[in-house]
Amino acid sequence: MILNMKRPILAAALAPGIALSALIVTSCETTESRISKHPEIYQNLSANDRALVSRGQIRPGMSQNTVWLAWGSPDRKITGNMRGHATETWIYVRYETYWYGPYGYPYYGPYGPGFGYGFGAVGVVAGRHHRHGGRTFVFFGDPFYDPFFYSYIPPSVPVPYKTVTFVNGRVVSFQYMERPYG
Repeated sequence: MILNMKRPILAAALAPGIALSALIVTSCETTESRISKHPEIYQNLSANDRALVSRGQIRPGMSQNTVWLAWGSPDRKITGNMRGHATETWIYVRYETYWYGPYGYPYYGPYGPGFGYGFGAVGVVAGRHHRHGGRTFVFFGDPFYDPFFYSYIPPSVPVPYKTVTFVNGRVVSFQYMERPYG
């Protein structure tokens, strides 16, 4: 009887998770899916531009619709001015995870001098012995640990990785940013 009651509860708990997963998976757009949804834009391009768009590449002079086919919707749009002409810059962002550390530091705590070392939220203070009541204690832990600053879940930081600038709806410049570390 208990087993039969657990199945509907499990099914009810799994249904929203499966629906959310399906939504996330189906919302990922690719160059191919944008082309298949808007073949009229793709067919009106020159053979050279169709080849570039199919590879996810752009060139100066392309229209905003063509860039959208190749790169998709930007994460941000910024308006500006270049040589007296109104501009619109599209910024594309990826999310990168950054871990803290490793770090090391000397300190003078309530039990005397020591050296702390940590990686992420894990910290160890090297062998500080403290005598109390005839017993010796060794303390482990980071004396400067702040649970609101350090987290076991590393932060995910938005990092721009490509931009494109338009004047009168046409590409005048674009950039690919390199990763700061390999």
